[in-house]
Amino acid sequence: MSGRLANHHVLVTGGSRGIGAAIVEKALAEDACVTFIDIEAAAGRAFVESLPAGTRCHFGEGNVCRANDIARVHKEGSARFGAVTALVNNAGKNAYSDAVKMTEAQWDDVFSVDLKAAWLVAREVLPGMIAARRGSIVNIASIHADMTYPSMFPYAAAKSGLVGMTRSMALDMGKYQIRVNALSPGYTETFLVKEFFERQDPSLRQKVLDAHPMARIGTPLEIANCVAFLLSDESSYVTGANWRVDGGLSARFAG
Repeated sequence: MSGRLANHHVLVTGGSRGIGAAIVEKALAEDACVTFIDIEAAAGRAFVESLPAGTRCHFGEGNVCRANDIARVHKEGSARFGAVTALVNNAGKNAYSDAVKMTEAQWDDVFSVDLKAAWLVAREVLPGMIAARRGSIVNIASIHADMTYPSMFPYAAAKSGLVGMTRSMALDMGKYQIRVNALSPGYTETFLVKEFFERQDPSLRQKVLDAHPMARIGTPLEIANCVAFLLSDESSYVTGANWRVDGGLSARFAG
């Protein structure tokens, strides 16, 4: 199916690679116009250049933790494609520490990217959505919001906060016909997951595969497919939800 996002302008954070890039490509395939923001300028430009000529896509270099950067990229994209009608808060970072050794600066850095940024970007686009009484927001959380792994403090706390913020925002925005949902990927073949495996015992990847009912790790496109549904009118009565997309991993007992 294609065309589900026709007449939509989708803003994606962290769209240069991995899940973010897959979401950009999927939204374009569904006939949306897309603006994406990423701190990695070279990767962002290279990604745009890899897209077919004439593609309805705008890249803006910027830090999602800075309100001025967000406002600038939002203004640039809106000048080209009109008001933003859909937002995907995808930008995030892993964290490896523990409750005793972690510094306040490290804590603030993780929460700034994984939680605060989602609010800052939503704050930027929501006035236009409210005025139009139309909009859909998808916050990319993680199954770490429900279950986590040793040594990844405080990633789970930040992602849990993102799911909580999703519920609260859905309640506040429902009267304007704006839907807000979270999507929690499990293991997905991305740079962040590759980085995670490189920090662990070499045998861990096989143990992870063995724990999955489907005996495999997900792909960025499989996450993007679900995001496209949540952004589209096909999910018009879905809000305040947290969708787990993890190949059944969180459905099983250990052992």
